[in-house]
Amino acid sequence: MPDYTAKHVDEMEAAFGGGMAKVRAELGVTSFGIQLIRLPPNYADYPEHDHAEDGQEEVYVVLEGSGEMEVEGERIPFVPDVPVRVGPAARRKITAGPEGLRMLAMGGTPGQAYEARPFTELTNA
Repeated sequence: MPDYTAKHVDEMEAAFGGGMAKVRAELGVTSFGIQLIRLPPNYADYPEHDHAEDGQEEVYVVLEGSGEMEVEGERIPFVPDVPVRVGPAARRKITAGPEGLRMLAMGGTPGQAYEARPFTELTNA
């Protein structure tokens, strides 16, 4: 049997009021983190954060919509087909554009085995 998992994101368990689909857990990924982030138009309450403590670097890929990420005071436009990588210690803040924002957020710690954060695990398993 082939080893794969496919599931529509609308059928995946979500957290944060539906703002984060638990892609990693739903697909059974164990080697890196991956979530689908859904933000409504002009949403500006995505938490500013960094990963200095756990050393995780992240890559964001816009699927639909637009917005921007502020990294250490520099604004980077979020548009489809332009992945953005952010190092662990850099503080980041995401804001959705007028049509909202759907993006994949992927992360892992260089040189270490991936450890899933509890909030990314399925609660309906």
